[in-house]
Amino acid sequence: MMARALILTAAAVGASSLASPLRARDTSLMVSALQSLGTRIVTSDDALWQVHPTALRGPADIDCGLAGTVMRFLPPLAATATGAITFDGDPHARSRPMGPMMKALEELGATIDGNGSGLPFTITGMGRLTGGEVTIDASRSSQFISGLLLAGPLYDRGLTVRHEGPPVPSAPHVRMTIDMMRAAGAVVDDSERDVWRIEPGRLSGRAWHIEPDLSNAAPFLAAALITDGETTVPGWPYDTSQPGDLLRDVLVEFGGRIDLSDGGMTARGNGRITGIDIDLSEAGELTPVIAAVAALAETPSTLRGIGHLRGHETDRLAALTREINNLGGKVTESEDVLRIRPAKLHGGVFNTYDDHRMAQAGAVLGLAVPGVELSDVACTSKTLPDFPHMWAALLETGS
Repeated sequence: MMARALILTAAAVGASSLASPLRARDTSLMVSALQSLGTRIVTSDDALWQVHPTALRGPADIDCGLAGTVMRFLPPLAATATGAITFDGDPHARSRPMGPMMKALEELGATIDGNGSGLPFTITGMGRLTGGEVTIDASRSSQFISGLLLAGPLYDRGLTVRHEGPPVPSAPHVRMTIDMMRAAGAVVDDSERDVWRIEPGRLSGRAWHIEPDLSNAAPFLAAALITDGETTVPGWPYDTSQPGDLLRDVLVEFGGRIDLSDGGMTARGNGRITGIDIDLSEAGELTPVIAAVAALAETPSTLRGIGHLRGHETDRLAALTREINNLGGKVTESEDVLRIRPAKLHGGVFNTYDDHRMAQAGAVLGLAVPGVELSDVACTSKTLPDFPHMWAALLETGS
């Protein structure tokens, strides 16, 4: 939600505010990128950020880090700026898929110099983009769709995006994008399956309230199941398009109990974890923590529809298989499935691959398996910089 709000405020006419903003590496990279293009963003108040948009301009060098939101949400907007804007990022970011989006932007009138498949590349803008209709295969990332839609109102002819290929993963992320665009004044027609039509027009500045990142709650809620304890995450919305809301159903399937109230969402364990068979295509980001819980279950689990995770911060299916099995687990992978059988785990080093979700999975396993050590916990700063302190506090309180 935070990355989308930043893009929409930078593309708007008039100032905006962001209440309860998430300060993390990904959002800091997005803020720095937009500032380098001329947007004034005041972040001195941790509770309320102010955004004052201006005409976007280069030259600029954009550091994407490992943030898929920066490397996929910002280029469609940068194509409407003036001047040369170069995108690059962390070494592994260069292997993350970008080809379909780059091809789509070129078909819409953007000038791009690069290898045609990913970072690094340079967009040279003339202050406007023709837009029109484009067909894209977004089966490797819903961010291709969201990135194009967010900038669509600024294009001269608006934008029509057609998806052709296997199903778009993490579909709730696209719904979140559309909901937020409409809140900012965009006219979006999504009545036809796999087709999105955006009318040209300016977006309005507004006050945004940023929901907590529900996916970041996964390890803390999982802790309740694993320790037969209780964890409450305050501020959990009753109604949200965030994929992380799927945790409510997943935790119950594992054998936990869930209570949602004005005080937040509370998860409770019952002393046993039962394996699950679940399609995670709409919430793939939850897979690492869910796989960790499944590795501690009494019965087998099957996690389906997650092949797109091979193109995330790391190949998460291969990484989870390797690291859980290195601790004595029984995990097998296929193209888009993980199968996890019960096994007695032992201590050892759990490698995180600079991936925040892998680090969260390792932390969850460490609750039940003595001697598990994370190779790097600092990578959690990507979306939750305070994770080490929060996790330590959880262990100290036991709740």
